[in-house]
Amino acid sequence: MNKEYIAYCGLYCGNCAVKVKVEPASKILYEEMKKAGFEEIIHFIPDGDKFWSFLKGMVVDGVCISCKDGSGNPGCKVRICAKEKNVEMCALCESYPCEHFADFFEGYPILEHDNSVFKEKGMDAWSKLQDERQSRGFTYTEKENK
Repeated sequence: MNKEYIAYCGLYCGNCAVKVKVEPASKILYEEMKKAGFEEIIHFIPDGDKFWSFLKGMVVDGVCISCKDGSGNPGCKVRICAKEKNVEMCALCESYPCEHFADFFEGYPILEHDNSVFKEKGMDAWSKLQDERQSRGFTYTEKENK
């Protein structure tokens, strides 16, 4: 497990659809386009240079790491609160779960379970759960029964 991918809210960014599906697909698209000679003609296509620069950036730098590293929504209330309270993960906060999580639990119902695992069983159990999901190619866009 890459601990850089642990978000304040308890999501594991290594299980994000962008990391699991979009980044690998961008690498394939970039390589195929390069083989087909698009690097030489891309500037003839409207906005081709912007697209090529964006695609190459996804391949070289990746899309993001986690909110702790500056990716994601800078106005996220969970992120702002965690930084103000200096907690590594909200599940460790004495106020958890707080009002900031209503929207998160709606969008990521699995998050409430995951944070309970972290709070009750610790980082090792939580990490194992995330690693198991990652080995199956799980992403948060899928429905899973914990």
